[in-house]
Amino acid sequence: MSAGNRRPLAVTTGDPGGVGPEVALRACLSLEDPDAASVLYGDAGALRALALELGLDAARLQQVQAGAEARVAAGRVGLVDVDVDVDVGVGWSEQAMSHRPTAAGGRAQLAALDAGLEAALAGRVRALVTAPMSKAAVVMAGTAFSGHTEHLARAAGLADDEVTMSFLGPRLKVALATTHMAVAQLSSAITQDRVLRSIRHLAQALLALHSGEASSHPLRLLVTGLNPHAGEGGLFGSEEPAAIAPAVELASKEAPFCDGRMTLEGPLPAETAFRLAAAGQAAGVVAMMHDQATIASKLLDWTAASNVTLGLPFVRTSVDHGVAYDAAAAGTADAAGMAAALRMALRLTPS
Repeated sequence: MSAGNRRPLAVTTGDPGGVGPEVALRACLSLEDPDAASVLYGDAGALRALALELGLDAARLQQVQAGAEARVAAGRVGLVDVDVDVDVGVGWSEQAMSHRPTAAGGRAQLAALDAGLEAALAGRVRALVTAPMSKAAVVMAGTAFSGHTEHLARAAGLADDEVTMSFLGPRLKVALATTHMAVAQLSSAITQDRVLRSIRHLAQALLALHSGEASSHPLRLLVTGLNPHAGEGGLFGSEEPAAIAPAVELASKEAPFCDGRMTLEGPLPAETAFRLAAAGQAAGVVAMMHDQATIASKLLDWTAASNVTLGLPFVRTSVDHGVAYDAAAAGTADAAGMAAALRMALRLTPS
């Protein structure tokens, strides 16, 4: 590992009423890379108490100040305490008992995210890894919030359209042309620029993930249509000929497609593209809408895929599941998804 990547991973702990704090603790304390360090952003006291309650190795936790993340030793897990302005007498640990969206919980999780985000933008950390947040709770706290992807893009000075949501798993690697919007808005939202951006971003990610691999075959990237049967030649909609096909044609003239490192096909019927990817016959898929991508990803790679925001000036990964209040209440939190997100962050920042 290079000296530059001895920086720790920044890990935000998400909704205090959900599984975020537990899965973040478990995943960070079980990191297999002996040279990797991580820093958790949240309520340091509550996180230390939770580690003791769970029987985890709390002796490996090291409290540090924001700005001094580099002081965390390899193999240790840093704690950066986030000062949260909550209602009098109601702190993060008390909110965790409610296992539901609350305004105080919304303030806490947004403060943790913004602290980790600031460290990532300043270059003090290797990558940003985020535990699940409740959009409803953040909105209850008085902040408009449609998701991590848009929030991170705007904080980095980018438009929503300049970043790409993706889910990278062992069986399926898929990027989304659009993210969180009503289905009724999709027709106007599927533009040539959005499709082209998603193709470019996923191609870059696939090349990074396959870097160093010896192969005589180019990586195959597929692009879905929006409509059934990819529009059936225009019978079921105009999005394919108007936006998707022109984007594929433009991208095919650019590297890494024109230089033979990758091939590009589309628009294809979505069921065809995902079937080929599931069979190992494609390296990745660009999908047109949220559920088109996430249903396939969660069926094929549940707990093993990472939500990766492509196009940011830093690497950001996350779990592929939500806050899971029910699992938090029942004590059945599963840290596999968070561990996968940490591993993906390390893979995407090798040097």
